[in-house]
Amino acid sequence: MARSENLLKEYKAKRDFASTPEPEGKRVRRKGRRYLIQKHAATRLHYDFRLELDGVLKSWAVTKGPSLTPSDKRLAVRTEDHPVEYADFEGVIPKGYGAGTVMLWDRGEWEPTEDPEEGLKKGALKFRLKGERLKGGFALIRMRNKGEKRENWLLVKESDDEA
Repeated sequence: MARSENLLKEYKAKRDFASTPEPEGKRVRRKGRRYLIQKHAATRLHYDFRLELDGVLKSWAVTKGPSLTPSDKRLAVRTEDHPVEYADFEGVIPKGYGAGTVMLWDRGEWEPTEDPEEGLKKGALKFRLKGERLKGGFALIRMRNKGEKRENWLLVKESDDEA
């Protein structure tokens, strides 16, 4: 298991905790797998999609927000891992990295349908959501990197009874 302190190195390097209300973060061991979506009114409105795994929140910025329509493929740009304490964060991030209002849009539990670490490594993470708004099967599929710095994925709703 990777150390979540190392996983949070990029998160901590991007923030000045003396001027932001965001949690600084530390390793949190708990049972269960939370998931959440935070609506983030930054320079460009987007939705931060987060899955609890390995003591941190694995994170993607979804440009148009998630969809319950299987034919909709949403761009999900991988961002740095966030501390588990971020699951309860709502507030205004001051000027600097990620400035803007953050509000909780959805939350619940997630259940991987395959090994999640292997899925992240291979670029195909499949899971079920049990949230207040989103339910059912979803997949995050990594797109081929054409020399870009950022890691682009697609968030896709599976065809199921919840679609």
